Amino acid sequence: MSEAMDSVVTSSDFKPETIVDAVRRAVGTPNGVLGLHEPVFAGKEIAYLEECIKSTFVSSVGPFVDRFERMLEQVTGAKRAVAVVNGTAALHACFRLAGVEPGDEVISPALTFIATTNAIAYCGATPHFVDSSLATLGMDPAALALRLEAIAERTARGTINRETGRRIAAISPMHTFGHPVALDEIAAIAHDWGIALVEDAAESLGSTYKGHAVGSRARLAALSFNGNKIVTTGGGGAILTNDEELGRRAKHLTTTAKLPHKWAFVHDEIGFNYRLPNLNAALGCAQLEQLDGFLASKRRLAAAYERVFADVPGVRFSCEPEDTTSNYWLNAVLLAEPYAERRDELGDTARAMAVSRLPVGSSASRILGSPASARAMATRCCWPPLSWLGRCPARACRPTRSSAPSARRLRSAALKPR
Repeated sequence: MSEAMDSVVTSSDFKPETIVDAVRRAVGTPNGVLGLHEPVFAGKEIAYLEECIKSTFVSSVGPFVDRFERMLEQVTGAKRAVAVVNGTAALHACFRLAGVEPGDEVISPALTFIATTNAIAYCGATPHFVDSSLATLGMDPAALALRLEAIAERTARGTINRETGRRIAAISPMHTFGHPVALDEIAAIAHDWGIALVEDAAESLGSTYKGHAVGSRARLAALSFNGNKIVTTGGGGAILTNDEELGRRAKHLTTTAKLPHKWAFVHDEIGFNYRLPNLNAALGCAQLEQLDGFLASKRRLAAAYERVFADVPGVRFSCEPEDTTSNYWLNAVLLAEPYAERRDELGDTARAMAVSRLPVGSSASRILGSPASARAMATRCCWPPLSWLGRCPARACRPTRSSAPSARRLRSAALKPR
């Protein structure tokens, strides 16, 4: 598809104004500033925050934390959810729980946000990049399989990288922009090599893979609730697991490893002060109650972008992969190869026309040099505004009947046998 797109345009055909105009037509806002993202607080956010403040339980203990975790379990179908301060902390804890140790390697997609690799580095481990797929924007299972065949060896210590002598402790695919990766293929490869699988689902709450909520079947997965995510707690994240013992360990590790006691402070290992405050959880509970409406709005915008960009030569909108339902957390368009060298002109034009947009060129793998597909996306991919949620009436953000999976349907699908 990309080669066909490239063959019909040249660099001289590139007209940034046409792309910006398409964005405005999709959003339905011909004038005024279009921000990259605006969170919506159209539910019980103020009421829950007032309730939390009046209770005086505003720190890491309180009923809203417990409620938020139970709601996440309902929405995703995971057996245990442990709320933490942000998505990076969730990933760090997941890697620790997966057994990642100093001196290990963790396989990561070449196109990812820096938080993925930061969390690996916090463990004293080294990120090992494999190429990403133009179809899913996430880790390419074919590239993963080829890379492991080329460098990996099974030993008594586990799977070792023959080139470095380091143990490959985990594989961490990310569901890029909310688009689920080819999870079955990646999970099968991880299983065959005896490597732990940790899902980076930071961007994909509400997305499904083959009818199951992402993270719902994982041994370990991480979510994020940053201010730009589909559901926000201001700052926050969560660990998902279907292993009850891992769930207990996750809660213990992220609560400074403090042993339960009425008054004594005894800590049995090095833990982390990662627990989500009750105040943030109150905001999250109100947000999760509106998830259906948020998903419906995201998908309406994605459909509008797909429609308008179909008429723009040399620009391809990134659609959800086959057998998935994307939350379209972040909409992305891929420019034809001849346009790559002029991509930054689009940013200047967009700013001049009061439309926010960012390049995807901040790929973490640029530090070490990126594989071909990831490099193509990093140099040719752009983000139009994430949502029109900030401009929709409150009623549009309430649960609706739509193509977006509801919390109830998500849980039902997640609990079906494979």
